Amino acid sequence: MGQKTHPKLFRIGVIDTWDSKWYASHDYAKLLHEDFKIKKFLKSRLYHAGISKIEIERAANKAKINIHTARPGIVIGKKGAEIEKLKEELSRLTDRESYLNIIEVRRPDLDAQLVAENVALQLERRVAFRRAMKESVSRANRMGAQGIKIQCAGRLGGTEIARTEWYREGRVPLHTLRADISYGFAESRTTYGVIGVKAWIFRGEVLTEEEEQQKAMLGG
Repeated sequence: MGQKTHPKLFRIGVIDTWDSKWYASHDYAKLLHEDFKIKKFLKSRLYHAGISKIEIERAANKAKINIHTARPGIVIGKKGAEIEKLKEELSRLTDRESYLNIIEVRRPDLDAQLVAENVALQLERRVAFRRAMKESVSRANRMGAQGIKIQCAGRLGGTEIARTEWYREGRVPLHTLRADISYGFAESRTTYGVIGVKAWIFRGEVLTEEEEQQKAMLGG
């Protein structure tokens, strides 16, 4: 069976960039573990707020953290009370000054991480997996996705033998480097065991200016 590479990693330096942007010569391992710690803490603390991506930028002894969320109101809180509390907790966790920047995800149905988490949540609530997958696929299509694929693996419906089921609409060109593919993974912890949910969403091709002009000359 052909094993797949991570769609984001595959496109870094072509159409995508890193989530952590900093340079360190001797403290590299320490800062890398700190990044993992920050991401794990924020993800568990704000799981209900629909966090799709956490970006970390560092300079001197400060860290700027960009949180991409579908529900910015929950993260910010009344008059920014929640965000101040978060800042304090992060400063205690990392022993350095942290700046938080909240970025709203305008179309959550086109963000693979949020789609995967939504399907996982439905599976925990005992919704039939085929129905949960189909609903997410049709919602993404309505929002203008060119292709979407969702895969669930584990003891689906509580069966004794674990299996993999997937559902796809449109096209998902994983080998095309300029294809803007959003990828997400989530786990659903059911009473029978863990079910893994993966989502790939193809949002169109990222073309250079030259290619855009050529396309316009050829008439679309």
